[in-house]
Amino acid sequence: MNLLLDTHALIWWTWASGRLGSRALKELGSGRNTAYISAASIWEISIKTSRNRLHLAEPPEVWIPGVLATGFRVLPITFQHAYAVRTLPLLHGDPFDRMLVAQAQCESLTIVTVDPVIDAYGVPTLDAST
Repeated sequence: MNLLLDTHALIWWTWASGRLGSRALKELGSGRNTAYISAASIWEISIKTSRNRLHLAEPPEVWIPGVLATGFRVLPITFQHAYAVRTLPLLHGDPFDRMLVAQAQCESLTIVTVDPVIDAYGVPTLDAST
């Protein structure tokens, strides 16, 4: 299974906060699955840290390479992804989550999330809390 972490799931994983569920942890750490971090999540993290809504031990440009070194792959935003957002129904107001949905559709990925609105798009999800 190819996984795409929602931003909150990425933060939970890196902080080892205990909020990421045992099944999600198992799937992320199994070695059977490829796990991706979207450029959209990095963009969202950068905005939140600049507005002091998220506090990291290091700036994102230092923190993210450390996360990637643990085995996650980068998922850039392509024109195909950007075009796919246009055809999504307006179920979710968060542009970052809409991009994750478009990427999951285009790349056949399962989104690791607790956001119930993402389920409404019909993309495969893995509950990040279980």
